[in-house]
Amino acid sequence: MDKISDKNRSFLISLALILITLIVFYQVRGFSFVNIDDSVYVSKNLNIQAGITLKSFKWAFTATAAGNWHPLTWLSHTLDWQMFGNNPAGHHIVNLVFHIVNTLLLFLVLKKMTNAIWPSAFVAALFALHPLHIESVAWVSERKDVLSTFFWLLTMWAYVRYCLAAVPAAAKRTPGTGPGAKHYYYLLVIVFFALGLMAKPMLVTLPFVFLLLDYWPLGRTQTLYRLILEKIPFFVLSIASGIVTFLVQRGGGAVAEFAGLGLKFRICNVLISYVKYIGKMFWPTNLAFFYPYPVQNASIFYAVISAIFLLAVTIFVLRFAKSHRYLFTGWFWYLGTLVPVIGLVQVGEQAMADRYSYISLTGLFIIIAWGLAELRNKKAALVLSVLIISAMSICTSFELRYWRNSLSLFQRALDVTKNNYMAHFCIAEPLLAANGPDEAIYHYRSALQIKPTYIKARIGLAIVLLSLGRDNEAVKCLDEALRIKPDSAEAHANMGRALARQGNTDRAIQHFEEALRLEPDWIDPMNSLAWLLATSGKTAAGNPGKAIKLALRACELTDYNSPELLDTLAVSYAAAGDFGKAIETTEKAIELCQSGKQETLKKEIESRVVLFKAGKPYIETK
Repeated sequence: MDKISDKNRSFLISLALILITLIVFYQVRGFSFVNIDDSVYVSKNLNIQAGITLKSFKWAFTATAAGNWHPLTWLSHTLDWQMFGNNPAGHHIVNLVFHIVNTLLLFLVLKKMTNAIWPSAFVAALFALHPLHIESVAWVSERKDVLSTFFWLLTMWAYVRYCLAAVPAAAKRTPGTGPGAKHYYYLLVIVFFALGLMAKPMLVTLPFVFLLLDYWPLGRTQTLYRLILEKIPFFVLSIASGIVTFLVQRGGGAVAEFAGLGLKFRICNVLISYVKYIGKMFWPTNLAFFYPYPVQNASIFYAVISAIFLLAVTIFVLRFAKSHRYLFTGWFWYLGTLVPVIGLVQVGEQAMADRYSYISLTGLFIIIAWGLAELRNKKAALVLSVLIISAMSICTSFELRYWRNSLSLFQRALDVTKNNYMAHFCIAEPLLAANGPDEAIYHYRSALQIKPTYIKARIGLAIVLLSLGRDNEAVKCLDEALRIKPDSAEAHANMGRALARQGNTDRAIQHFEEALRLEPDWIDPMNSLAWLLATSGKTAAGNPGKAIKLALRACELTDYNSPELLDTLAVSYAAAGDFGKAIETTEKAIELCQSGKQETLKKEIESRVVLFKAGKPYIETK
């Protein structure tokens, strides 16, 4: 009877968790893609948009785009695009579904480990509804967060089953499942763990969490040596994943140079961030998609205060660890799981990020839940729990609205943070589309005033100046960008555009070639270079043979689905005198224009067909 009642309670709690999470987060179905990372991960990623094919599988497992190696994340986005296309609603709903499943898994795994249904439910509710978790759910690009956590929790589930199967038959809390169950679940732990690492390397700390779970709540009696020994395969996988991630991120420029952020400054930020995450857990206000680094001189004082606080809490936890074991597991879960993203090795330009707390805060949630469960006044504990969940639900509902589009998201960051050069940079592009160039130029210049070496803002400013026809200013801006970072492929590509507009074809070609040397499969400079080589006529810059090779490569990378690229290929064939292929390729481009309702481009391409049928190449007039 008790078991039936327990199952019913679990079912009702699970249903309640689903409903309340849906009520709070369902508004994401009407949200847009945002102009930070979503274009890289989904909306402008041609590899993602090619759909699930053998080629896309190969790309997913070899790609290092966005400074990460996470093939399962790429495949997840690819499947989404195949189902939903450029409609962001479907992408957001899938993130929400993963978040709900993660919430249920967390509840069920904690309940399995502890046999404590209400504290487990409270932890799951905190996880589901906390405002710090908005970023992981509402940002399409953070699929890697919800997907990797899904495998994290599956790995924990399999580990708990393995531990229970390894208990001697006489001491088992659950009926035995056969002599081979232990090996089966151990293998399952390895499989889920490996899959999680392929979604996001955040799982590298999970073997450490296993040791904490051995202490509480599993209470395993093996020696520490044996407990560590059984986890060697997981530590090996973690080390391998960590090395691959570091190399990929360093190669992609995501790992900040030690000279730029000194060790002392990074340690200060680590200490401050640990405390700030706790503060935001209790009082989640002034949330932003990007938190800039604080002033270095001020950070030293706050770092000392933070270190004292963290040390005091650690001493308290160790003092009461034997009588309240959940304190030890919860506190060191929080400290340990943040290590990969806390900033000792600085990845990216942020001082901290809400998304990094998605799994880490679970440790603190455990402390809060089991602490409330120990209160003698159960009614007071229940009322307090309901008030906390209600307050979080309301806060999350309101805070979530800022993620509805790029303008509201970036403006919110400017409103609640200081010296946020990233927010100034990000808001410039949507303002350019909405209000014209003046506000965009203001925000690009504001970003550069805060951080003069910020290359992206300098390039963005140059692009706007080229829209406006202020080519000389754009060239000066790009010259400065290349002085700061000579190996910026983006700066070289845009310098090529600027010089081509000025009629300086030879120098433009040099910069396009350098951009391709730095990023060999970047389609935009590839197409621009092919166009220049094909349309320069019988001059020193003209090279139809090379133009055909570049245009073919660009078309291959897009599966011959881009009318613009096919147009360049046709022009290249015509420049080489192969008018038959030029006409055939042009006709394919026109068909794509018709299906895509690109009438302006269609008319331009049709005007070139007349030349090709007359046996004349298309020469661009300066």
